[in-house]
Amino acid sequence: MSRRTPTGPRRRLGSIRLSLILLALVPSVTLATMWGVTTTQMFSEGLRLRWQTELGRSTGAMGTEAALALQRERSLSAAWLASPHGSRAALDAQRRKTDAAVAKLAGQTDTIKKAPARIKDRLYSVVASVASLEYYRGQVDHPTDITAQQALDQYTAIIDDQVHAYRELSQVDDGDLTSQAGPLVALQQAAELISEEDARLTLAWPSGRMDEETWDRFAQLVHVRRWLVGDQILPSAEGGAKAQTEHILRSPQWQTLQSVEDQVLSARAPKGGSHGIALPDARGRWDAAMVTLSAQYSALIRQQTGALLDRGAQNAHGLLVKAGSLSAGGLAALLLCVGVSWRITRSLSRRMRGLRIATLSLAQQRLPDVVARLNRGEKVDVESATPPLDYGGDELGQVAQAFNTAQRTAVHTAVELADTRRGFQKVILGIARQSQNLVNLQLSRLDALERQHQDPDVLQGLYELDSTASQLRRYEENLVIISGEQPRRSWTEPVALIDILRSAVGEVAEYQRVEVHTDEDVYLSPPAVADVIHLLAELIDNATVYSPAPSPVAVGAAMVAKGLAVEIEDRGLGMTEDDYAQLNAQLAAPPQFDVVALADDLRLGMFVVARLATRHGIAVTLRPSPYGGTTAIVLLPHDIVVREAPGSEAEPAEPLRGPRPAASARTAGAPSPVPVPVPVPAPVPAPAVEDSRTADGRRGGGLRPLPRRVPQTSLVAELREDAVPIEEDTLLDDFTAERAACSLAGFQRGTFQARDDGAQDRHGQEGAAAPDDRGARVPPAGTPSPELSTPPADRA
Repeated sequence: MSRRTPTGPRRRLGSIRLSLILLALVPSVTLATMWGVTTTQMFSEGLRLRWQTELGRSTGAMGTEAALALQRERSLSAAWLASPHGSRAALDAQRRKTDAAVAKLAGQTDTIKKAPARIKDRLYSVVASVASLEYYRGQVDHPTDITAQQALDQYTAIIDDQVHAYRELSQVDDGDLTSQAGPLVALQQAAELISEEDARLTLAWPSGRMDEETWDRFAQLVHVRRWLVGDQILPSAEGGAKAQTEHILRSPQWQTLQSVEDQVLSARAPKGGSHGIALPDARGRWDAAMVTLSAQYSALIRQQTGALLDRGAQNAHGLLVKAGSLSAGGLAALLLCVGVSWRITRSLSRRMRGLRIATLSLAQQRLPDVVARLNRGEKVDVESATPPLDYGGDELGQVAQAFNTAQRTAVHTAVELADTRRGFQKVILGIARQSQNLVNLQLSRLDALERQHQDPDVLQGLYELDSTASQLRRYEENLVIISGEQPRRSWTEPVALIDILRSAVGEVAEYQRVEVHTDEDVYLSPPAVADVIHLLAELIDNATVYSPAPSPVAVGAAMVAKGLAVEIEDRGLGMTEDDYAQLNAQLAAPPQFDVVALADDLRLGMFVVARLATRHGIAVTLRPSPYGGTTAIVLLPHDIVVREAPGSEAEPAEPLRGPRPAASARTAGAPSPVPVPVPVPAPVPAPAVEDSRTADGRRGGGLRPLPRRVPQTSLVAELREDAVPIEEDTLLDDFTAERAACSLAGFQRGTFQARDDGAQDRHGQEGAAAPDDRGARVPPAGTPSPELSTPPADRA
């Protein structure tokens, strides 16, 4: 199976400082939340248990007293109903006790409203049923509408509601209290069952018989009560409650109670009788046992209820105290955690901020300074240039150690690359200098051959070789420039703009297509002459290479507000907007020689143009041409432009070389000097017209003498000894305008005569060259131009 690759960047937090804050904040907030929840829960449980205890004390205990009073009144009412002619004193006294107990329970209305719904419904049912107690008491006193058993059943219903309410009150949040209340509730139920048995037997004793329905209910009460005592009360009772319960169960009264119950249960005949079931003669024993047992279980219920309520109050108080203690401890732990987390976070954040400042200082100050020193050629010590960062031995310190290693590696690599780059530049420079010497020697020998030969065909070949050598010299100078050095061509006096443009055109292979248009009579300062010629030659060559052969390349110059603007316009296909933007950005920034960068996209021409432009503050901009091609605008600053002619005629270190004309143009005769229009200018060196200045500042007429050649000027010292000496032309000392005109006229007349004499011999030959309107030979149509061995200039 292939490994899964991420489809997008992972989402990360904004900063490590924020992560640290969150790392400290999240546990703190979690701990604070837990502390708050725990404290709230414990205080809520304590308060709720205390409130439940108070509710049980105000309603449960009062309800228990009311239930016991109703049980006693029910037994006395049954005795009155059984013997209506006896004494009512005991019944009336019990009714007053019952009313007092019920009044206390009904007076807790506000407390009952705050009770839970399950308890509130039971208590409201008890209070509502007590309100109808007077009606049933009237039926006991004077039975008219209901039977005696129905009147007694009303007491039983009220007591049952109270027992159920007490069961609900015993269900508190404390599990121990709830389990302890279980036997007490069962004891109350057992006491109610015994009291109901007593009421039914009391009502049946006078007649001595019990009907089937009453006996069935009595038997049910006996079985349920015995199950409660044997399976619920005794197993779950603890402590004093269990001891008292066992004491009651072992008492003679309890044994008498169970003996009478057994006799009543066994009195039922197998098939029954029509006159009911005969009861045993045990009323005296039953009543005596019930008096003692009623007092005992009533006391036991009151005691256990009070003890249970006291334990509930103690538990509630203990829970509140525990909640307060734990809350205080939790708050202290929370504050300690927050304090420690905040301190650690601040410490880490401060250390990280210091590491960040140190690394930024290294990246923005020290490393650029090291690189700048390396670019200046200085020696850099790696250890002194990369002071180590010390941030301890923990993980952050390890990061600092890793960064120390990284910065040492980076500086060491930069030093090695600088050494490699300098070594490579020296190699290139050495090769370029040697090639330059050979090219300069070739050019000098070509000049000598051009002076020695007059044959048009030979001169045509020599001029083509001269043009090729000029281009080769420009390419060799490219290597010198990208190596950071300057070409050796130099001038000591300002040079006219038209001569600079012609010299730049002369270094281009297809110089015939270049049209120069300028009326500016300005000069360039000597330090910028060679670089401007080279810069313009690169741009002109670029324009000729990337435009179709028949189309012209226009070169114009004019003074503008910010200097001298030279425009080079071709009619090629142009480039895209992105290409223009990329090249203009490259031309605007000072370039650095980088072998790796130049390996992928070798734009040596633009690199050289950018180097030369940066050296003299020249702005070079490329933009689309209206013809569809590209227009290169070269803005020369005022610092290198000289508006006035030089004061003295000095000899340049190397003469300006313009484009070579066809051989016939150099040999054609004419009666007077004829200026040759660009793109086929006059041969170089050619006399430039100078308006010498008069006393009032105006320029006078006259011709500037040709520059004098100095033998072996362009050669290195090692080659000068073996070079063939060239005799200095002594005729240049007395050269005048008249002498030049006569010489040129005679040369042209001889050329015309030689052409006329040889025309008949060559007449009729196929492919012969026809003279143009100036007498120059033009190659026949379809003849391919000489193929150059030099590669074309580059363009993006």
